[in-house]
Amino acid sequence: MTIALGIDTGGTYTDAVLVDHDSGAVLATAKALTTRHDLAIGIGEAIASVLDGEAISTDDVQLVALSTTLATNAIVEGQGSPICLLLIGYDRDLLRHYGFESELVTPNVVYLRGGHDGVGDEIAPLDEEGAREAILAWQDQVEAFAVSGYFGVRNPAHERRVRDLVRDMTGLPVACGHELTTRLNSVRRATTVALNARLIPLLRELISTVRRTLEELGISAPLMVVKGDGSLVRAAWAMYRPIETILSGPAASVVGAWYLAKQRDVWVVDVGGTTTDIAMLQDGQPRKNLEGARVGRWRTMVEAVDVHTVGLGGDSQVQVHSDPAAGPGWLSIGPRRVVPLCMLASQYPQVVSELQRQVTEERGSDLAGQFLLRLRQDRLASHGSDRELGHYLGDEPQALIGLAAQMRYTFLLQRQIEELAAEQLVLQAGFTPTDALHVLERLHLGDAKAARLGADLLAARAGLSPEAFCERVTTGVSDRVATELVSKVLSDEEQLPRWEQEPTAAALLTRALNDTAESSNLGCQLALKQPIVAIGAPVEAYMPLTARRLNTELIIPEHAGVANALGAVVGGIVQQVHVLIQPLAETSATAFRVHLPDGVRDLDTLEESVAYARRVVPGQLTVQARQAGAEQIEVQMVRVDQVAPVRGSWGKHIYLGTELTFTAVGRPSLTYTADSAAWTR
Repeated sequence: MTIALGIDTGGTYTDAVLVDHDSGAVLATAKALTTRHDLAIGIGEAIASVLDGEAISTDDVQLVALSTTLATNAIVEGQGSPICLLLIGYDRDLLRHYGFESELVTPNVVYLRGGHDGVGDEIAPLDEEGAREAILAWQDQVEAFAVSGYFGVRNPAHERRVRDLVRDMTGLPVACGHELTTRLNSVRRATTVALNARLIPLLRELISTVRRTLEELGISAPLMVVKGDGSLVRAAWAMYRPIETILSGPAASVVGAWYLAKQRDVWVVDVGGTTTDIAMLQDGQPRKNLEGARVGRWRTMVEAVDVHTVGLGGDSQVQVHSDPAAGPGWLSIGPRRVVPLCMLASQYPQVVSELQRQVTEERGSDLAGQFLLRLRQDRLASHGSDRELGHYLGDEPQALIGLAAQMRYTFLLQRQIEELAAEQLVLQAGFTPTDALHVLERLHLGDAKAARLGADLLAARAGLSPEAFCERVTTGVSDRVATELVSKVLSDEEQLPRWEQEPTAAALLTRALNDTAESSNLGCQLALKQPIVAIGAPVEAYMPLTARRLNTELIIPEHAGVANALGAVVGGIVQQVHVLIQPLAETSATAFRVHLPDGVRDLDTLEESVAYARRVVPGQLTVQARQAGAEQIEVQMVRVDQVAPVRGSWGKHIYLGTELTFTAVGRPSLTYTADSAAWTR
């Protein structure tokens, strides 16, 4: 039997699944808490758990695939290694004048003479001596280099030369802009390649740790990583193109939903612990964001899955506010993620007695039902302005009410907590939708008594019974998902709605999603034309109501709770190359220029140019796909001739150029072992 092991690291849980690689049958599943300060810990626990008790030899595991939040989280949180960005032919004064220097990711930028124009002609010789000086000056201060040439996608000669110099002189990792995209936009290309270089050491460390974990468990199978478009690449390839793994988790969820539901045109809703991700399958393929994925403040040029992410999940904090506009008892869910009270009490039983005390003595406090747990005492003790808070935190959860009573400056408490939580130094705990499901006896994972006490504290402030309050929480999650689905559809077809600024639209949405709204002479209905495939552990509790609100079919497939991990292992390997053919000026000796990944070629006719690309690119792309870990490779080409109508001349057009898209598709190889070959290009 050939076994594949899929792993997905989500914001809250790390999932693992064992799949029969030949039949596709799911053999075992497991979950472990994601350890964001060290992802490998949660990954190791999930792997050990999925193998525990199964009559499967680790020798039978012949493929491992990982979808990881590392790249996405690192970009959002501003993490990464120090790099040097070498810009060839860029105008520094122009970048500074328009404020583009802030988009370059790193302050360590060197401007070199050189570069090309829009048709790939050299506008200035490459300053090799300046490049050598810059490389020597920065080699001991950085962990990687990034190279971007002006119009480098039209002619990568200068980028390739500087890349070779970095390799020969330092041996450090180096990435080029033309390797990551073929699209124009010099600034965003520089942003993308700089982010990529910053991530290389981080992903290399994670992959090395995962490999050690696998080896300790006796697994020697090839390791693959999920890209942001849902396809797979060998880990050694991903280590030098980590930017391509952004949105890896949402991409894996879409692939897993397709695999489980066997549906080709559906909305995929993945409800996790931290976020809810919404994406679409069109003709069996994840719809991609062709404009480039945005992560945090950065707009990249990576064509990843087109996903709408909202801070809403099973572990979202539930709070009750007194909002002047909404009246007393106003409820908010998320976006902050906290540890559910039921899970906290399972590990720390003393939390229940503190909650009982608060129900009796602190029922009206805004801080009731909230706790703080220390993670890293070594770093917390030296955290400057927050030492006072660290002094009161021990090895057990501390109630925020008690901390506020002990600290001198209680008005700074929440700000300090948010800063420490962002640095993974503390964990917050409070009431969540997961707790609400425990109170309603629809989930049985943790301490239901702690969940009920937490509900009692918040329900009293909302003027409801605990059961009615929890029903409102679960309904709130369902309606929020429905609202986000409507928002996603509208943003795809028109623009992203701003409900808070559009009261009429918001009123219509309220009537459509809530048949128990205040009496009105106007009734509304919405109908989502495609079915919803819901995945994630809690979807059976929330998604039926969402589907009813939107009058659409709901599909919750078997193994929906581990669809992400399944999607990590059932994907294929896809590599693409875009070739542009441009007409040259009449003064040129040749008529057409072919822009290839490794340079340019001038030919006399368009058909000669197309034929040349057909001869050269498939072989190069096949080698690239093998390096990415593929076998049984097939290459296809799509041709698009770009023309524009001549004004005032009926039926006449001007030829602008031709784009050839070559796509190589293959199965993950189970026998390929030369991982280092992925970086010999």
